[in-house]
Amino acid sequence: MAPDGPPITRPISCKQCGATPAASVQIRSHLGLLLWMRCKAVDGPFCSHCGIALIRVMTTKTLWQGWWGPLSLLATLFALHSNLDAYRDLRRLPRSAPPSARARSGMGKPVHRRPPAYVALIPLCCAIWLLTSLIGSAS
Repeated sequence: MAPDGPPITRPISCKQCGATPAASVQIRSHLGLLLWMRCKAVDGPFCSHCGIALIRVMTTKTLWQGWWGPLSLLATLFALHSNLDAYRDLRRLPRSAPPSARARSGMGKPVHRRPPAYVALIPLCCAIWLLTSLIGSAS
């Protein structure tokens, strides 16, 4: 005989460290090459610690590797926006301690403190130079 009342639900646990609570998010990176591109997505429930650590790594890779193909601009912007949404979801979670059986890896530096992230300024400066050249020659 089934018990009366609402069903018992278990909290979602992090797929890396097993901590609860966790959020189901997708973290993306993009690699733009001259003739093709490669997108990577990691699904899973992550606690705030593990998810933010992975977002920092994959966003930094996207910022310095994502812009180098002719069609990669849109895919790079999509990956960055998706990671920003995942970051917001993970920041809403309360901090939690992992179960004693698994250890967490370090979060590392924030994206703005990682030098490879600033490689994204190269295509941005090129785009600004191109736009100002086009506007200057049109007038």
